[in-house]
Amino acid sequence: MSFDTANLLPILPEIAILVTASVVLILDLYLKDQDKGLNHSLTLLGLVIAIALTGLVGGGEAQVFFDGNLIRDAMTDLLRGAILIVSILTFIYARPWLQDREMLVGEFYVLGLLAVLGMLIMVSANSFLTLYLGLELQALALYALVAFDRDSSKGAEAAMKYFVLGALGSGMLLYGISMIYGATGSIEFGPVAAAVAEQGMSNKVLVFGIAFLVIGIGFKFGAVPFHMWVPDIYEGGPTPAVLILSSAPKIAAFALAVRMLVDGLHVLHPDWQGMLVILAVLSMGLGNLVAIAQSNIKRMLAYSTISHVGFIFLGLLAGSEQGYAAAMFYTIVYAIMSAGAFGILLILSRKGFDAERLEDLKGLNDRDAWYAAMMALIMFSMAGVPPTVGFMAKLLVLEAVVRIDMVWLALVAVFFSIIGAFYYLRVIKFIYFDKPAEDAPALVTSGGVRFAMTLNGLALLALGLFPAGLLTICQAAF
Repeated sequence: MSFDTANLLPILPEIAILVTASVVLILDLYLKDQDKGLNHSLTLLGLVIAIALTGLVGGGEAQVFFDGNLIRDAMTDLLRGAILIVSILTFIYARPWLQDREMLVGEFYVLGLLAVLGMLIMVSANSFLTLYLGLELQALALYALVAFDRDSSKGAEAAMKYFVLGALGSGMLLYGISMIYGATGSIEFGPVAAAVAEQGMSNKVLVFGIAFLVIGIGFKFGAVPFHMWVPDIYEGGPTPAVLILSSAPKIAAFALAVRMLVDGLHVLHPDWQGMLVILAVLSMGLGNLVAIAQSNIKRMLAYSTISHVGFIFLGLLAGSEQGYAAAMFYTIVYAIMSAGAFGILLILSRKGFDAERLEDLKGLNDRDAWYAAMMALIMFSMAGVPPTVGFMAKLLVLEAVVRIDMVWLALVAVFFSIIGAFYYLRVIKFIYFDKPAEDAPALVTSGGVRFAMTLNGLALLALGLFPAGLLTICQAAF
């Protein structure tokens, strides 16, 4: 294998993130406590540079490099950009929380950046091995982030659960990959697709391999029945870690599913479609029904995530370019909504108190009308109320399912969406119609956080009113 420096050009965004993580790691050793804010500034600068480089190296024909292990195409460009933009929001929201608790240390930013690097590698992967390496880099950084608050026994418990179940999911995925390698003799998606087209379902090893792949994908998305870790980690982990965990990794998980199922195994679509139908129906059903019973808002958002994953699967199982584009649109929109929702919880928290219960949102409108309006926009969008973008995302996915004559599945999705609207509207009721607690203090916020949250909330409205731009880019990716 000869090394060609031209190979480094398409991965400049990844290199920028890696360099930023290394600089923050080393610089943190020499910074005094009062100067730790520099870590934050450097992290944001690195992410902005990575976005600029994504634009610089993006566009044009798809390129395969590093001996077929990495690819840069329209999907890579869009998902890279989405991951980096959502990551900027998450780091901005996390800062006041960390500063308030004297936890503004380099480790948080290094782990966050390494998780982002893992996601970018997953998005650019063109072989099962590269995809798995990216996934593990992301997962190991996130395990450590969940255990980030050393004084929290709940955080340590959540991290252990996440680690054990995450390892189980990764093991299943790796087992499926090894079977597919055994059946096709390759780990690159192109040769695998060609070998699968030749063999079809006559090879039983291949059948087993696909089953384990879908189980692994289900674990990484948190789809029912592989969802056990999601509510516990969302509730137990420190809110900044959950903020990172709940947003951008969903975009990377979408890339994982598309690269494996669409790029590698598209010929066997009828076979993995059935499995995704079951996962989608179970996720939408259980997610929406159990969310109603939650009094802890982090657990409620966890079950809401599970129901949204069901919708993403609807787009994937459609098996059409329209379906994939709709699922991609939904995933990006969901990451933005989730970042905003957990961002509001961070703003409501303060030293010695974390906003975790629905009651903690009482009277938010009286305390800060602007943040209340942003949270209302996010909740309406999650519920799929027009004119927010959540309505558009659901509509596109349902249209893709109806196009393949699965009207019953679209009706099931609509039914569970209507149930889901109840618990989102309940949050809005707490914000606007209940009085705040007597001892409710001022919100922990800053100008940067307010600006980011404004962009976050208004983006959900703007994308709902003018969805064509993002949708066109999603369609172009397929």
